[in-house]
Amino acid sequence: MKILIVGPSWVGDMVMAQTLFVCLKQRHPDCEIDVLAPEWSRPILERMPEVRAALSFPLGHGVLDIASRRRIGKSLAGQYDQAILLPNSLKSALVPFFADIPLRTGWKGEMRYGLLNDIRNLDKERYPLMIERFMALAYEPNAELPKPYPQPRLQIDEASRSAALAKFGLSLDRPVLALCPGAEFGEAKRWPAEHYAKVAEVKIRAGWQVWLFGSKNDHPGGEDIRNRLIPGLREEVVNLAGETSLAEAIDLMSAAGAVVSNDSGLMHVAAALNRPLVGVYGSTSPQFTPPLADQVEIVRLGLECSPCFERTCRYGHYNCLRELKPRPVIEALQRLVADPVEVE
Repeated sequence: MKILIVGPSWVGDMVMAQTLFVCLKQRHPDCEIDVLAPEWSRPILERMPEVRAALSFPLGHGVLDIASRRRIGKSLAGQYDQAILLPNSLKSALVPFFADIPLRTGWKGEMRYGLLNDIRNLDKERYPLMIERFMALAYEPNAELPKPYPQPRLQIDEASRSAALAKFGLSLDRPVLALCPGAEFGEAKRWPAEHYAKVAEVKIRAGWQVWLFGSKNDHPGGEDIRNRLIPGLREEVVNLAGETSLAEAIDLMSAAGAVVSNDSGLMHVAAALNRPLVGVYGSTSPQFTPPLADQVEIVRLGLECSPCFERTCRYGHYNCLRELKPRPVIEALQRLVADPVEVE
Protein backbone atom coordinates (compact mmCIF):
# COMPACT_ATOMS: atom_id res chain seq x y z
CA MET A 1 0.00 0.00 0.00
CA LYS A 2 1.40 3.37 -1.06
CA ILE A 3 0.21 6.46 0.81
CA LEU A 4 0.77 10.11 -0.02
CA ILE A 5 0.57 12.52 2.92
CA VAL A 6 -0.04 16.19 2.19
CA GLY A 7 1.95 17.67 5.05
CA PRO A 8 1.41 20.77 7.19
CA SER A 9 3.22 24.08 6.74
CA TRP A 10 4.68 24.60 10.23
CA VAL A 11 7.68 22.99 11.91
CA GLY A 12 5.84 21.89 15.06
CA ASP A 13 2.92 20.47 13.11
CA MET A 14 5.28 18.50 10.87
CA VAL A 15 6.98 16.99 13.91
CA MET A 16 3.63 16.03 15.43
CA ALA A 17 2.53 14.49 12.10
CA GLN A 18 4.91 11.61 12.84
CA THR A 19 2.23 10.24 15.17
CA LEU A 20 0.07 9.63 12.07
CA PHE A 21 2.94 7.93 10.25
CA VAL A 22 3.49 5.59 13.21
CA CYS A 23 -0.22 4.71 13.30
CA LEU A 24 -0.23 3.96 9.58
CA LYS A 25 2.77 1.66 10.00
CA GLN A 26 1.05 -0.09 12.89
CA ARG A 27 -2.05 -0.70 10.77
CA HIS A 28 -0.22 -1.47 7.53
CA PRO A 29 3.34 -2.61 8.36
CA ASP A 30 4.35 -2.86 4.70
CA CYS A 31 2.91 0.49 3.61
CA GLU A 32 5.16 3.06 1.95
CA ILE A 33 4.67 6.67 3.08
CA ASP A 34 5.70 9.67 1.02
CA VAL A 35 5.12 13.22 2.28
CA LEU A 36 4.39 16.16 -0.03
CA ALA A 37 5.50 19.26 1.87
CA PRO A 38 7.57 22.46 1.62
CA GLU A 39 11.28 21.89 0.98
CA TRP A 40 12.22 23.30 4.41
CA SER A 41 10.62 20.24 6.04
CA ARG A 42 13.01 17.74 4.40
CA PRO A 43 15.46 17.62 7.36
CA ILE A 44 12.58 16.69 9.67
CA LEU A 45 11.14 14.05 7.35
CA GLU A 46 14.56 12.54 6.64
CA ARG A 47 14.91 11.89 10.37
CA MET A 48 11.62 9.95 10.53
CA PRO A 49 12.15 6.25 9.78
CA GLU A 50 8.50 5.79 8.79
CA VAL A 51 8.84 8.12 5.78
CA ARG A 52 10.10 6.67 2.49
CA ALA A 53 10.49 9.96 0.64
CA ALA A 54 10.02 13.70 1.16
CA LEU A 55 8.50 15.24 -1.97
CA SER A 56 9.23 18.94 -2.28
CA PHE A 57 6.16 21.10 -2.85
CA PRO A 58 7.32 24.25 -4.67
CA LEU A 59 4.42 26.63 -3.97
CA GLY A 60 4.58 29.03 -1.02
CA HIS A 61 2.10 29.04 1.85
CA GLY A 62 -1.21 30.51 0.66
CA VAL A 63 -0.40 30.37 -3.09
CA LEU A 64 -3.24 28.86 -5.15
CA ASP A 65 -1.70 28.46 -8.67
CA ILE A 66 -4.12 25.79 -9.91
CA ALA A 67 -2.04 25.12 -13.05
CA SER A 68 1.02 24.15 -11.01
CA ARG A 69 -1.06 22.01 -8.66
CA ARG A 70 -2.56 20.23 -11.69
CA ARG A 71 0.90 19.62 -13.13
CA ILE A 72 2.20 18.21 -9.83
CA GLY A 73 -0.89 16.05 -9.47
CA LYS A 74 -0.57 14.63 -12.99
CA SER A 75 3.09 13.79 -12.28
CA LEU A 76 1.99 11.66 -9.30
CA ALA A 77 -0.86 9.86 -11.09
CA GLY A 78 -0.93 6.10 -10.69
CA GLN A 79 1.61 6.01 -7.86
CA TYR A 80 -0.57 5.94 -4.72
CA ASP A 81 -3.49 4.00 -3.24
CA GLN A 82 -4.47 6.67 -0.71
CA ALA A 83 -3.84 10.33 0.03
CA ILE A 84 -4.22 11.75 3.55
CA LEU A 85 -4.45 15.52 3.88
CA LEU A 86 -3.34 17.18 7.12
CA PRO A 87 -4.12 20.81 6.16
CA ASN A 88 -7.83 21.66 6.05
CA SER A 89 -7.60 24.06 3.10
CA LEU A 90 -9.29 23.60 -0.26
CA LYS A 91 -6.04 24.11 -2.17
CA SER A 92 -4.30 21.30 -0.28
CA ALA A 93 -6.86 18.86 -1.75
CA LEU A 94 -6.13 19.77 -5.38
CA VAL A 95 -2.93 17.75 -5.98
CA PRO A 96 -4.41 14.41 -4.79
CA PHE A 97 -7.56 15.16 -6.84
CA PHE A 98 -5.56 15.90 -10.01
CA ALA A 99 -3.45 12.78 -9.32
CA ASP A 100 -6.72 10.77 -9.26
CA ILE A 101 -5.62 8.91 -6.12
CA PRO A 102 -8.39 6.36 -5.44
CA LEU A 103 -8.90 7.14 -1.73
CA ARG A 104 -8.54 10.77 -0.60
CA THR A 105 -8.95 11.21 3.16
CA GLY A 106 -9.21 14.38 5.24
CA TRP A 107 -11.33 16.52 7.53
CA LYS A 108 -14.16 18.45 5.91
CA GLY A 109 -12.35 21.80 6.10
CA GLU A 110 -12.92 24.41 3.38
CA MET A 111 -15.62 23.19 0.98
CA ARG A 112 -13.74 20.08 -0.16
CA TYR A 113 -16.73 18.05 -1.30
CA GLY A 114 -15.82 16.27 -4.52
CA LEU A 115 -12.11 16.77 -3.99
CA LEU A 116 -12.12 14.29 -1.10
CA ASN A 117 -14.01 11.00 -1.26
CA ASP A 118 -13.30 9.97 2.34
CA ILE A 119 -14.38 13.16 4.07
CA ARG A 120 -14.53 13.25 7.87
CA ASN A 121 -16.49 15.50 10.22
CA LEU A 122 -14.25 16.59 13.08
CA ASP A 123 -15.60 16.21 16.61
CA LYS A 124 -13.29 18.57 18.51
CA GLU A 125 -14.45 17.25 21.88
CA ARG A 126 -13.66 13.68 20.86
CA TYR A 127 -10.25 14.67 19.49
CA PRO A 128 -9.07 17.77 21.43
CA LEU A 129 -5.36 17.30 20.70
CA MET A 130 -3.81 18.07 17.33
CA ILE A 131 -2.06 14.69 17.30
CA GLU A 132 -5.43 12.99 17.83
CA ARG A 133 -6.77 14.79 14.77
CA PHE A 134 -3.77 13.59 12.78
CA MET A 135 -3.85 10.03 14.13
CA ALA A 136 -7.60 9.60 13.57
CA LEU A 137 -7.07 9.84 9.81
CA ALA A 138 -5.21 6.50 9.94
CA TYR A 139 -8.34 4.71 11.14
CA GLU A 140 -12.02 4.31 10.29
CA PRO A 141 -14.29 7.27 11.15
CA ASN A 142 -14.96 7.72 14.89
CA ALA A 143 -12.51 4.97 15.82
CA GLU A 144 -11.11 4.72 19.33
CA LEU A 145 -7.46 5.65 19.10
CA PRO A 146 -5.11 3.03 20.57
CA LYS A 147 -3.18 4.06 23.66
CA PRO A 148 -0.56 4.89 24.68
CA TYR A 149 -0.23 7.47 21.92
CA PRO A 150 3.03 7.39 19.98
CA GLN A 151 5.52 10.18 20.59
CA PRO A 152 7.45 11.78 17.72
CA ARG A 153 11.08 10.62 17.68
CA LEU A 154 13.65 12.02 15.28
CA GLN A 155 16.65 9.82 14.53
CA ILE A 156 20.07 11.45 14.57
CA ASP A 157 23.10 10.35 12.57
CA GLU A 158 26.22 10.64 14.74
CA ALA A 159 28.43 11.59 11.79
CA SER A 160 26.07 14.39 10.81
CA ARG A 161 26.04 15.73 14.37
CA SER A 162 29.83 15.56 14.62
CA ALA A 163 30.12 17.50 11.36
CA ALA A 164 27.81 20.23 12.70
CA LEU A 165 29.79 20.47 15.95
CA ALA A 166 33.02 20.82 13.99
CA LYS A 167 31.57 23.38 11.57
CA PHE A 168 30.58 25.75 14.38
CA GLY A 169 33.59 25.01 16.58
CA LEU A 170 31.44 23.69 19.39
CA SER A 171 32.65 21.55 22.27
CA LEU A 172 30.75 19.30 24.65
CA ASP A 173 33.18 19.84 27.52
CA ARG A 174 30.35 21.40 29.54
CA PRO A 175 26.70 20.32 29.45
CA VAL A 176 24.64 22.29 26.97
CA LEU A 177 21.53 24.28 27.83
CA ALA A 178 19.67 25.05 24.59
CA LEU A 179 17.50 28.17 24.64
CA CYS A 180 14.87 28.77 21.94
CA PRO A 181 13.69 32.36 22.55
CA GLY A 182 11.97 32.94 19.19
CA ALA A 183 8.52 32.15 17.81
CA GLU A 184 7.34 32.77 14.25
CA PHE A 185 3.84 33.29 15.65
CA GLY A 186 4.82 36.61 17.19
CA GLU A 187 5.50 38.43 20.43
CA ALA A 188 2.59 36.78 22.24
CA LYS A 189 4.67 33.57 22.36
CA ARG A 190 8.04 35.15 23.22
CA TRP A 191 9.24 35.07 26.82
CA PRO A 192 11.28 38.27 27.42
CA ALA A 193 15.01 38.37 26.70
CA GLU A 194 15.83 39.52 30.22
CA HIS A 195 14.18 36.37 31.64
CA TYR A 196 16.12 34.11 29.28
CA ALA A 197 19.31 35.97 30.22
CA LYS A 198 18.70 35.31 33.93
CA VAL A 199 18.21 31.59 33.27
CA ALA A 200 21.42 31.59 31.22
CA GLU A 201 23.34 33.37 34.00
CA VAL A 202 22.22 30.96 36.71
CA LYS A 203 22.97 27.87 34.64
CA ILE A 204 26.37 29.10 33.42
CA ARG A 205 27.39 29.73 37.03
CA ALA A 206 26.30 26.16 37.74
CA GLY A 207 28.65 24.76 35.09
CA TRP A 208 26.60 24.83 31.88
CA GLN A 209 27.23 26.41 28.49
CA VAL A 210 24.35 27.95 26.53
CA TRP A 211 23.46 27.61 22.84
CA LEU A 212 20.78 29.84 21.35
CA PHE A 213 18.65 28.43 18.51
CA GLY A 214 16.23 30.05 16.11
CA SER A 215 15.74 31.61 12.70
CA LYS A 216 17.55 34.57 11.16
CA ASN A 217 14.82 36.79 12.61
CA ASP A 218 15.71 35.52 16.09
CA HIS A 219 19.42 36.41 15.86
CA PRO A 220 19.05 39.99 17.23
CA GLY A 221 17.03 38.64 20.16
CA GLY A 222 19.80 36.15 20.83
CA GLU A 223 22.36 38.98 20.85
CA ASP A 224 20.15 40.86 23.31
CA ILE A 225 20.28 37.86 25.64
CA ARG A 226 24.08 37.57 25.31
CA ASN A 227 24.64 41.27 25.90
CA ARG A 228 22.70 41.18 29.16
CA LEU A 229 25.37 38.90 30.62
CA ILE A 230 28.59 40.19 32.18
CA PRO A 231 31.98 39.45 30.59
CA GLY A 232 33.14 36.04 31.74
CA LEU A 233 29.63 34.61 31.45
CA ARG A 234 28.84 36.01 27.99
CA GLU A 235 31.62 33.91 26.47
CA GLU A 236 29.77 30.74 27.45
CA VAL A 237 26.83 31.66 25.16
CA VAL A 238 26.83 30.83 21.44
CA ASN A 239 24.17 32.49 19.30
CA LEU A 240 23.36 29.97 16.58
CA ALA A 241 20.06 31.61 15.60
CA GLY A 242 20.07 32.19 11.86
CA GLU A 243 23.53 30.65 11.50
CA THR A 244 22.52 27.00 11.14
CA SER A 245 20.34 25.18 8.67
CA LEU A 246 17.33 23.41 10.15
CA ALA A 247 19.18 20.10 9.71
CA GLU A 248 22.16 21.44 11.67
CA ALA A 249 19.91 22.89 14.37
CA ILE A 250 18.22 19.51 14.86
CA ASP A 251 21.53 17.66 15.05
CA LEU A 252 23.08 20.18 17.45
CA MET A 253 20.01 20.30 19.69
CA SER A 254 20.24 16.54 20.07
CA ALA A 255 23.46 17.19 22.03
CA ALA A 256 21.72 19.40 24.60
CA GLY A 257 21.44 18.32 28.18
CA ALA A 258 18.29 20.41 28.60
CA VAL A 259 16.16 22.84 26.59
CA VAL A 260 14.07 25.89 27.48
CA SER A 261 11.73 26.99 24.71
CA ASN A 262 8.75 29.12 23.92
CA ASP A 263 5.75 27.34 22.39
CA SER A 264 7.35 27.04 18.96
CA GLY A 265 8.38 24.58 16.29
CA LEU A 266 11.77 24.12 17.96
CA MET A 267 10.01 23.14 21.19
CA HIS A 268 8.46 20.21 19.33
CA VAL A 269 11.82 19.37 17.75
CA ALA A 270 13.38 19.26 21.23
CA ALA A 271 10.57 17.00 22.43
CA ALA A 272 11.03 14.69 19.42
CA LEU A 273 14.72 14.48 20.32
CA ASN A 274 13.59 13.44 23.83
CA ARG A 275 15.62 16.22 25.47
CA PRO A 276 14.67 17.29 29.02
CA LEU A 277 12.46 20.25 28.19
CA VAL A 278 10.88 23.26 29.86
CA GLY A 279 8.08 24.70 27.71
CA VAL A 280 7.14 28.33 28.43
CA TYR A 281 3.55 29.18 27.53
CA GLY A 282 1.83 32.57 27.40
CA SER A 283 -0.95 33.27 24.90
CA THR A 284 -1.31 29.61 23.87
CA SER A 285 -2.20 26.42 25.68
CA PRO A 286 -0.51 23.04 26.20
CA GLN A 287 -3.99 21.52 26.08
CA PHE A 288 -3.92 21.49 22.24
CA THR A 289 -0.28 21.06 21.20
CA PRO A 290 1.74 19.89 24.21
CA PRO A 291 5.36 18.81 23.73
CA LEU A 292 5.43 15.01 23.56
CA ALA A 293 8.40 13.66 25.49
CA ASP A 294 9.24 11.76 28.67
CA GLN A 295 10.86 14.64 30.60
CA VAL A 296 8.78 17.78 30.17
CA GLU A 297 7.86 20.60 32.53
CA ILE A 298 5.29 23.21 31.45
CA VAL A 299 5.55 26.67 33.00
CA ARG A 300 2.74 29.18 32.60
CA LEU A 301 0.86 31.74 34.68
CA GLY A 302 -2.64 30.93 33.48
CA LEU A 303 -3.97 34.48 33.75
CA GLU A 304 -7.66 35.15 33.23
CA CYS A 305 -6.99 36.52 29.75
CA SER A 306 -4.94 33.53 28.61
CA PRO A 307 -4.89 31.50 26.52
CA CYS A 308 -6.15 33.99 23.93
CA PHE A 309 -4.30 32.47 20.92
CA GLU A 310 -3.77 35.97 19.52
CA ARG A 311 -0.53 37.18 17.90
CA THR A 312 -0.63 40.52 19.71
CA CYS A 313 -1.89 41.22 23.21
CA ARG A 314 -5.28 42.93 23.08
CA TYR A 315 -4.35 44.80 26.27
CA GLY A 316 -0.81 45.63 25.13
CA HIS A 317 0.89 44.35 28.29
CA TYR A 318 1.80 40.70 27.47
CA ASN A 319 1.63 39.99 31.19
CA CYS A 320 1.15 36.26 30.58
CA LEU A 321 4.85 36.21 29.67
CA ARG A 322 6.36 39.35 31.24
CA GLU A 323 5.06 38.48 34.70
CA LEU A 324 6.29 34.90 34.38
CA LYS A 325 9.61 35.30 36.19
CA PRO A 326 12.75 33.18 35.69
CA ARG A 327 12.58 31.38 39.03
CA PRO A 328 9.87 28.82 38.09
CA VAL A 329 11.76 27.98 34.89
CA ILE A 330 15.06 27.56 36.77
CA GLU A 331 13.35 25.34 39.35
CA ALA A 332 11.77 23.26 36.57
CA LEU A 333 15.21 22.76 35.02
CA GLN A 334 16.62 21.66 38.35
CA ARG A 335 13.86 19.07 38.71
CA LEU A 336 14.69 17.70 35.28
CA VAL A 337 18.51 17.67 35.29
CA ALA A 338 21.12 18.04 38.02
CA ASP A 339 23.70 20.81 37.73
CA PRO A 340 27.34 19.77 37.22
CA VAL A 341 28.47 22.01 40.07
CA GLU A 342 26.89 23.20 43.29
CA VAL A 343 26.18 26.94 43.45
CA GLU A 344 26.23 28.72 46.80
